[in-house]
Amino acid sequence: MVKYDSKVAVNQLSFTVKEGQIYGLLGPNGAGKTSTIKAILGLVDPAAGSVTVYGKSVRNDPVEVKSRVGAVLESPVLFDSLTPNEFLEFVGSVRRVRDPQKVKSLVEAFDIQEYMDTPIVALSMGNKQKVAVIAALIHEPSLLILDEPFNGLDVRSVAIFKDLILNHTKKGGAVLFSTHIMDVAERICTEVGIIDQGQMVAQGTMEELKEKIHGSTLEEIFLKATNLEQEIDEVLKGLQ
Repeated sequence: MVKYDSKVAVNQLSFTVKEGQIYGLLGPNGAGKTSTIKAILGLVDPAAGSVTVYGKSVRNDPVEVKSRVGAVLESPVLFDSLTPNEFLEFVGSVRRVRDPQKVKSLVEAFDIQEYMDTPIVALSMGNKQKVAVIAALIHEPSLLILDEPFNGLDVRSVAIFKDLILNHTKKGGAVLFSTHIMDVAERICTEVGIIDQGQMVAQGTMEELKEKIHGSTLEEIFLKATNLEQEIDEVLKGLQ
């Protein structure tokens, strides 16, 4: 359970992200996705329950957990006064990255070489996102936590990032993927959990969800599971 004063943001939520899996965490705005991700990253302390990553408690072993996780958040936190070069050097030192070629390869892959000495504050949204993505990948984490990771990225970068995510799982890595773009989630996620008002309302593979909820696409399943289908119909009728 995650609470902010008296407001319960996440309640009795339980799921497992397995090795080799891309788990899609989906839900409407305010459903509790960001609070769940913050709890996994140790950015908020659950009022009840526990979070474990590879058998380690987020509360009791925060350093060990963080060493195995790479995260791209919806609103990435970067040091605006630094250049990408300085920022990635800092992250690399904290993450104990000893292979400078790893950073160089990612910088080239995301085509950001010409901006490496430009202050982050002066970068476009897309280039800031590229820096955040590279920072999450440079230490080759076991678990990737991705919250709207394609925000601002150009088509080329999205294609490369998708391939990197898939290669990560093929090597036994795990991915927690949160997005509002149902088409993307349907294409790349191996399992999906849909939350609403802080609770899990549907969970399973696409085939399992189609059988349980009787939708032909993830968007249809999502709207039915969150009881938004009827609300949308009523809104559209009112606009006619």
